[in-house]
Amino acid sequence: MTDTPLTWLYAPGDRPHVVAKALTAGADVVVVDLEDAVAPDRKAYARDATAELLSDPRPVPVHVRVNALDSPWGPADLTALAPAPGLGGVRLPKVARPSDVVRAALLTGELPLYALLETAIGVEHAFAVASCHPALRGIALGEADLRADLGVRDDAGLDWPRSRVVVAARAAGLAPPPQSVHPDTRDLEGLVASCARGRALGFWGRAAVHPRQLPVIERAYLPTQQEIEQAETVVKAAAQEEGAQALPDGRFVDAAVVTAARRTLALSRRR
Repeated sequence: MTDTPLTWLYAPGDRPHVVAKALTAGADVVVVDLEDAVAPDRKAYARDATAELLSDPRPVPVHVRVNALDSPWGPADLTALAPAPGLGGVRLPKVARPSDVVRAALLTGELPLYALLETAIGVEHAFAVASCHPALRGIALGEADLRADLGVRDDAGLDWPRSRVVVAARAAGLAPPPQSVHPDTRDLEGLVASCARGRALGFWGRAAVHPRQLPVIERAYLPTQQEIEQAETVVKAAAQEEGAQALPDGRFVDAAVVTAARRTLALSRRR
């Protein structure tokens, strides 16, 4: 998990100057968006501008969210961008079933693919999608579209799909999924609370739509000083005595707890 990206910053593909700023914002991955952020009459321009941007390797990993494969632009996006030296991965929107991933892989070769599940049928097929092809490196929810498809208005209606995606990723041997974007870029308190909920559900990191969200996401997902100290206590106790045991504060420690503590300490080095 320590090598898994923590922050994914979206930037609209038809605004190259915004993409250029995103590349210096400090995100682990910059995602150039050719789909929702680009109007239909700007799709071709966005594709060409992105191809030019990725004609050389970039200092920050760059992924592209292409248009859906059943749209007028999706296949052309993949065909045009797959050879680009600077392309690090492709985010596939509106994935409903494994065949969508297989079809994309035929057009992209060995490029890493990331499936966005944005409908009820996509969530139902979460594990089948997550385990369908070696090029697939991750899955995530597209919550705006999923809300519309399910007809839910608050977060409680998304708890089950969120858990389903977390479990499917783990079962398929993929990295934990990142959370979907928090669309209100000024609501940083809401972002903090939402990240805490996502972390509790098993997500790792989050997509962002503005650079100001990046440090909030990092602080929310990296271990606190208290968590680090607790993990150090567990690891120290495990080194002194084999097998399950109880700490002085009453916490029970076994192999699973020690593994989690070591993961926390590994993550703390990123602080």
